[in-house]
Amino acid sequence: MADVVAKDRKILVAVDEGDESMYALSWCLKNIISQCCKDTLFLLYVRSAQAFHSSLDGTGYLFSSDVLATVDKYSNDVANCIIEKAKRMCREKGDDEVKVEVVIESGDPRDVICRVAENINADVLVMGSHGYGLIQRW
Repeated sequence: MADVVAKDRKILVAVDEGDESMYALSWCLKNIISQCCKDTLFLLYVRSAQAFHSSLDGTGYLFSSDVLATVDKYSNDVANCIIEKAKRMCREKGDDEVKVEVVIESGDPRDVICRVAENINADVLVMGSHGYGLIQRW
């Protein structure tokens, strides 16, 4: 019988502030990551598109550059916190052989997740249920 060559898989896990995404990551680490494969786990965090604009763009929103800088810093801090939590979970529950890469993007999560999955040619996409109950999911 010929030896089976392990495929290097690309596994994309979308993470956010919700418990559901961390549960999905935990599930992925237990059920998808394989000892025989050289998997790369991509942790994707999508920041929502910034709804604030400078006073120069004529949209009617008037925020100073200080406010915009504060909002950007907060958004970056949240992204870094979520990614660090996810990376810690990978270290605690995952296999040391799994390579972890981080992707932080901005935009509509539906579009960004699809675009990133296509760009990296993901073999598996793992996401939480977005906190919907049984009726809402149905």
